[in-house]
Amino acid sequence: MNAETMMGTELRGLRRRRPEIAGTVLAGTDGLLISSDLPTTDATHLAALAAASFGLGHRMAATVRQGEFHESVVHTAAGCVVTYPAGRDALLTLVADPGADLAALRAEARGVVHRAGPALAACRRPTLLPHPPDPHAPLATRTPMATLPNERPHRDPRITWRRPPI
Repeated sequence: MNAETMMGTELRGLRRRRPEIAGTVLAGTDGLLISSDLPTTDATHLAALAAASFGLGHRMAATVRQGEFHESVVHTAAGCVVTYPAGRDALLTLVADPGADLAALRAEARGVVHRAGPALAACRRPTLLPHPPDPHAPLATRTPMATLPNERPHRDPRITWRRPPI
């Protein structure tokens, strides 16, 4: 079974077991939509927002040194939106109706992401970088510009035009 089929089965099962879920979005941590049962425009926007929420939550968790990021919850007047990491490169976002039992929803969703994470990681495309840069390394070592030589390029003496002062 491929990852897309497995995710479809998992998300349909989650919706069957938890009727208070109004919609699901599976997205990459880069904000690109993988799968959803919401209207396309809403799903695309929610995928990007989920990635932003994950980035902020991940950064907050690292700043306060309280362990790994587990979820973000946004309560609204008409329910809530919960985002969970699904493996290393994906996010599961659930839109829940008001009065949803978030503890039970959390248990169900974590089961789905623990089963789905390895399947998504197995089918993901290789990245350009073999390892993600260490976020605590000096800036010069974690940016692509660090590989450039430190010398200034030599100016061609035949070029006489210069930018006017601002």
